[in-house]
Amino acid sequence: MSPAPIVIAHRGVPGERLEHTRPSYLLAVEQGADYIEPDVVSTKDGVLVVRHENEIGGTTDVASRPEFADRKVSKFIDGVPHTGWFTEDFTLEEIKTLRVRERLPALRPQNIPLEGVEKILTFDEVLNIAEDASEGRDEPIGVYVETKHPTYFAGIGHDLNDLLIANLERRRVNHDGAKIIIQSMETGNLRRLRDRTPLTLIQLMDRQGAPYDLIEARDRRTYADLVAPRELATIATYADGIGPNKSQVIARDKKYRLAGQTALVRDAHDAGLMVHIWTMRNENNFLPTNLRTGNDKAAHGDAVGEYLAFFDAGVDGVFSDFTQTAVLARSQWSARQ
Repeated sequence: MSPAPIVIAHRGVPGERLEHTRPSYLLAVEQGADYIEPDVVSTKDGVLVVRHENEIGGTTDVASRPEFADRKVSKFIDGVPHTGWFTEDFTLEEIKTLRVRERLPALRPQNIPLEGVEKILTFDEVLNIAEDASEGRDEPIGVYVETKHPTYFAGIGHDLNDLLIANLERRRVNHDGAKIIIQSMETGNLRRLRDRTPLTLIQLMDRQGAPYDLIEARDRRTYADLVAPRELATIATYADGIGPNKSQVIARDKKYRLAGQTALVRDAHDAGLMVHIWTMRNENNFLPTNLRTGNDKAAHGDAVGEYLAFFDAGVDGVFSDFTQTAVLARSQWSARQ
């Protein structure tokens, strides 16, 4: 019998707590996550902090802080124009004065009362959370870290690989057996990491677009190209697994219902790669239409049914915004194996 898929707490439990905050990660641990997942970007003074994006106007109270009004700027991030406030323009000391807001208030109004209290975490603080939570456990809590926009950050003098490896070395966790996984939407930084760490590396994918490092290099390959068996074999030379958009594993039809399984899991396994899909969520807005309940986008549908379909498809892990639901679905699936 195959091992049960792992549950990766995607930014903690953002369906019930503000994403990337201490309460969110702690709740994920309490609910049974195997890994907690931070996204990391850099501050002006080269410290890795945990945010979904380096633009923080939508996830913090920075827009209401008059002392930072002049930091609002427009930039191109991975070729896309953005206007707002960016972590690389703030020192860690300044970042720590900000307070976190809900990123999806229309879908997660229950988190709005939690705003204005929690600070932005550093990557080091997330490692502390996992380390403290692992005390007394047979199996430690893992950390599954994503480096965001590595080509962009390298271009402004912040090499996320260097910052990450330095942090891991300082913590003495850059070694075989450490329960840390590194993921990226780009390819080049993972290739460069391969000789610097024995930790598990995961090549993220999406159903649209292309890795930005390939775009910048004028390489025509897209994420859709990377799922071909020949490309998967290449990925296996520098990574241990892939993290595809879930619709790359089970397609959806024109009515946005779950359709048939693709060949991706089989082909990835044939190449020796694990498959960890993203992102599983309970809200109707994110579910296939045949698993939704009513017309309220924020209401919860049959999320367990979606998990079971993907577990049956053979995935090795799931990124989830609702750890408790993921763990429940895994238990149901395991009981029938």
